[in-house]
Amino acid sequence: MAVIANRRSVMTLFSKPTCIHSHRTRLVLAEKNINIDIVNVEGPDLPEDLMDLNPYQTVPTLVDRDLVLYDSRVIIEYLDERFPHPPLMPVDPVTRAQFRLALFRIETDWYRLAEEYEADSDRKLSGKSKKMLRESILASVDLFSAKQFFLSDEFSLVDCTIAPVLWRLPLYGIELGSHAGPVEGYMKRVFDRRSFRQSLTELEQEMRL
Repeated sequence: MAVIANRRSVMTLFSKPTCIHSHRTRLVLAEKNINIDIVNVEGPDLPEDLMDLNPYQTVPTLVDRDLVLYDSRVIIEYLDERFPHPPLMPVDPVTRAQFRLALFRIETDWYRLAEEYEADSDRKLSGKSKKMLRESILASVDLFSAKQFFLSDEFSLVDCTIAPVLWRLPLYGIELGSHAGPVEGYMKRVFDRRSFRQSLTELEQEMRL
C-alpha cells in the first residue's frame, strides 16, 4: 500500500462529483488553498489505485505520500492540522469540543438523510426524511443568526460540513419557508465565498441552476 501511495508526489484526493462527504473535503481544501490532485470517481467502477489503497473502497479517500485516510471527518481534521492557516477549528479545548459535538450532530441528523438520498436509485427523499431534515435545520435558526458563521465569527469545519447540505436543499425538494431568514442569510454569506465556489464540481453547480 505504501509503495503505491509513494508514487504520488502530490497529495491526492479521490472524490465523487456529487458526494456530500467529498464536497465538504473539497471545501476545506479550497479554503486552505491546498495544492492537490483531485481524481474524480464517476460511475460504479472504482480506480484500481483506490481499490488497492482503501479496504472499504469508499470516497473520499486522501493519499498523502504513505498516509491513506478514508473517513471524511478524519480527512478534514487532518487537513486542518497539517495546514494550520487559516485555522478551521478553535484552539480552546472547551470550544473545540463544542464544535466537534456540532459536527457529530450534523453528521448524525443531516448527513444520514443526505446519504439516504444518494443511496436511493430514484434520487428521492421520502416525505418523512424531508420533514425531519427541514425541521432539524429550522430548529437551529437561532444559531444561524447569533454569529456571522455557525457558532463562530470565523469560518470553520462546521461550516464546511453544513454548507454542502444546504446547497443540496433544492435537490432534496426542501423549501425552508418564511421563518428561515437567518438560514438564507447564512447561505448567501457562505455560498458567496471564493472557496465555496471553487469547491463545486460542474454537477454540483447544476444543483442550483
